[in-house]
Amino acid sequence: MRQNPALASQAGRKKHTGLTITLGALTAFGPFATDMYLSGFQAIADDFHTQISEVQLSLSTFFIGMAIGQLIYGPLIDKYGRKKPLMLGIFLFTLCSVFALIAPDIHLFNGLRFFQAVGGCAGMIISRAVIKDLFDEQEAAQVLSVMMIVQSLGPILAPVIGGYLFSWCGWQSIFLFMAGFGLLSLYLSLKQVPETLAPENRARNQTGIATAFKTLLCQRSFICPTLAGSFSIATMFVFISGSPFVLMELFDVSQQHYGWLFAINAFGMVISSQINNRLLKLYSVRTIIQYAAPLGLAAGLVLFALRHTDHLIVLMMPLFICVSMVPVLAANTTAIAMENSGKQAGIASSLVGFIQFAVAGAVSALVGLLHNGTTLPMCGLILIVTALCVLLTFNDLHYHKRQMKAAHENHQTLS
Repeated sequence: MRQNPALASQAGRKKHTGLTITLGALTAFGPFATDMYLSGFQAIADDFHTQISEVQLSLSTFFIGMAIGQLIYGPLIDKYGRKKPLMLGIFLFTLCSVFALIAPDIHLFNGLRFFQAVGGCAGMIISRAVIKDLFDEQEAAQVLSVMMIVQSLGPILAPVIGGYLFSWCGWQSIFLFMAGFGLLSLYLSLKQVPETLAPENRARNQTGIATAFKTLLCQRSFICPTLAGSFSIATMFVFISGSPFVLMELFDVSQQHYGWLFAINAFGMVISSQINNRLLKLYSVRTIIQYAAPLGLAAGLVLFALRHTDHLIVLMMPLFICVSMVPVLAANTTAIAMENSGKQAGIASSLVGFIQFAVAGAVSALVGLLHNGTTLPMCGLILIVTALCVLLTFNDLHYHKRQMKAAHENHQTLS
């Protein structure tokens, strides 16, 4: 239900082109902050006189910050409105991007990445709330389509832009770019994003949040698909954390070429997303998962078996399939989890996001902790997370069949 019909009507008449562009830009904080600086890992390690594994931890701290941010902003924006938390989050992202340029050591750099993530998380969460407040169904679809384009293009463009910035001006220019993007987003948000939650519609009593979280965590029909999707997404984050060393150090790929190789895998995700949308018109969500999860695991097994190869293209082929399965499994498992969340959709959305980024942070940290100068950490962890995804998806499928059978038998008994 819209909270501000007057704004919604005004948005419908003027189409709010500026607002649409701004909301789309707010979804790009994640890929810009994670994918742009990957090609500069070794240079960052050299400047801080540390190992590349320590720099890889800056990814895991970022993902953990994103996970915690998911839990912070949900209750916050329901109580204090949309705009103030949004402006505060963007400001925090911008400030941490600047301080990262002058961090004296890798430990402070990694800490700043955590708070940078908490700040950047605001735009991703609040933009969805603003759309729900302002637009009717058709207008919301138009705005969301623009946001989806940005979300799809972000992982493709970010490593390419980052690669060229690094080669021209060093890794510091990438964080300068992030700070500039933050300032631009801050200005656009100030001018284009209205406060869409009226004071009389704001939450006053949030004492039931902990109980709702606990209920969902103990609900098998919610937690199994949520974890399955999280381990699927972990495949991508293992690739993000491990690929700079594997591709640039072991296979001598240049910074610019690394960006293009990364973009190819991201493009595979765009293609698979489109295929998934078409398949959903013909098959059920669980039917697609039933085939997509084993395909990802099969590719993970091939990748692990080929981990000693000297041919880059041989390694990239199964890796491409593993990464391409991520949006298919993540979207469909999330749909199942949200469908089973009942009336707690808002809290469920926060919990799904938290678990996804918590798992991403954990596996990214493992890539750095298990670093041994070979492809084993990346290939081995991808095999593990794809296997866990299969186990959880089939557990959910089995549980769903049992529930359907029990419902059918109960219906027959009543008849």
